[in-house]
Amino acid sequence: MKSSRLTIVLGAAAVLVLTALSVAAVVLFGGATVGPGVRACSSPSLAGTVVDVTLTDMGRGMMGGRLRLVPDVRTVPHGTVSFLAVNRGALPHELVVLPLADGQRAGTRAVGADGKVGEEGALGEASASCAQGEGDGILPGAESWVTLDLPPGRYELVCNLPGHYAAGMYAELTVS
Repeated sequence: MKSSRLTIVLGAAAVLVLTALSVAAVVLFGGATVGPGVRACSSPSLAGTVVDVTLTDMGRGMMGGRLRLVPDVRTVPHGTVSFLAVNRGALPHELVVLPLADGQRAGTRAVGADGKVGEEGALGEASASCAQGEGDGILPGAESWVTLDLPPGRYELVCNLPGHYAAGMYAELTVS
């Protein structure tokens, strides 16, 4: 009886140690899912005005337009602007910065058969987990960043993974 209890205790301890080591590896090396609300990595010090952008799917996938892209500000001064995109959802996401034409409103771009909008004229993208610039998507719990020199104007921040824009992942940013 004592040996089976000892085996159970040692097995439980081994599971806890392996779990802790796995989480530590994710935090140290990035690139894997930690979970919503838990950051797998940290950005470096970013230049210029920093816009924090939260990307989330509220844990419910794309059904019902539950995806959101929310910048912490709606207006910034022209010049150097850094975007820090943090994925607090359960799906991969990205951030693409697109100019808005005169009279164009955010959320009105044509969505193609692939579920994406055209990226012609894109000024930059944050889609690399735990890194700057373009990649394969920001994994849950991770972040990505991009620094741009923006002239005055109106811009649309979008997640352009298939179906995400149509589900509500866009926001307008004014650069004064």
